[in-house]
Amino acid sequence: MSAPCEPRATAPASAPPSLPPLPPEPSATATAPAARRPALDWRIRFAGLSLIWGFSFLLIKVGTEGYAPFQVTFGRLLAGTAVLVAAMAMRRERLPRSARTWGHLTVAALLLNALPFSLFSYAELTIPSTLAGICNATSPLWGMALSVVALSEDRPTRRRVAGLGVGFLGVLTVLGAWQGFSGLDLPGTAMALLASFCYPVGWIYVRRTLAGTGSSTLALTGSQLCLATVQLAVVTPLFTSAPTSFPLLPTLSVLALGALGTGLAVLLQYGLVQEVGPTTAQMVTYFIPVIATAAGVALLGEQLSWNTPVGALVVLVGAALTQSRPRRAATTPTPAPAPAPEGSPPAAPAPGSSPVEAAGRGPRPPQP
Repeated sequence: MSAPCEPRATAPASAPPSLPPLPPEPSATATAPAARRPALDWRIRFAGLSLIWGFSFLLIKVGTEGYAPFQVTFGRLLAGTAVLVAAMAMRRERLPRSARTWGHLTVAALLLNALPFSLFSYAELTIPSTLAGICNATSPLWGMALSVVALSEDRPTRRRVAGLGVGFLGVLTVLGAWQGFSGLDLPGTAMALLASFCYPVGWIYVRRTLAGTGSSTLALTGSQLCLATVQLAVVTPLFTSAPTSFPLLPTLSVLALGALGTGLAVLLQYGLVQEVGPTTAQMVTYFIPVIATAAGVALLGEQLSWNTPVGALVVLVGAALTQSRPRRAATTPTPAPAPAPEGSPPAAPAPGSSPVEAAGRGPRPPQP
């Protein structure tokens, strides 16, 4: 279900809990033949994607009951990579050939996959899956804060700065700051917040290094996941011993986390962006913490105090404000520019676009 065209400025990523790069929104004046209509309505696929990423935090929690955190991450990456490699083989995608591209993909794999996935796994040893899901929702807030510092062309508006303040007020509400953070596992919470911080750092890096590589989005994403799997294959034996047993429920959870949350979800996201555009597709971001909270309370029996859902709602409002853009005034249509000569470098991202928009021309939700 991924887009058949190759974006001009492609960036890989992974969920969520990393998210895939979004292909460009289809142009209304495109002359290419219409793609075959998907068998499932986009609303059904949107709901499925929300459920997959929302349940990812529950699956991590169950997986850590039978395996060490690094083992959970390695199994997740291995299963997710297998799904994307199969999709690449079916579409006859070519791997990147440039050594420079592979070098940048190695860094992207660390920032967008290996490190945040491992941090979430370690965090959920001591914090509820509900809190991990809410921490993941702070990623747009970190992205807004970083864009002001790292991307000089991304000028903040008053609304976006206000969203940043509202979002972090929501974080303090979730954590119960007025109670002195009593009853809160600070190391576990810090790891979950650090994991969500990794995603915008990775997106900024991708924006600056992997635009215009000539490889398709699916090829870059699959290659990135392969590299992340290799990284975990090297690190895991250094910190854990081989499992002596394979308990059924944790094993199934890890496999589902990888095959669905890291593999199938990427393909679903591609199809949604192609059909309804990135603006609508990225709305899945706001359902993830809601589903994660409901799943943790209903299926794992996790306790929920009033400040957790209230703070989560404030976080989502702040995140929505940071992703807002001013409405453009109606202007007289201008002629389309002449096509660039073959072999010329890709055009620079539009001023004010976020790291995610540079890759896919629209906001991208954090992958859980």
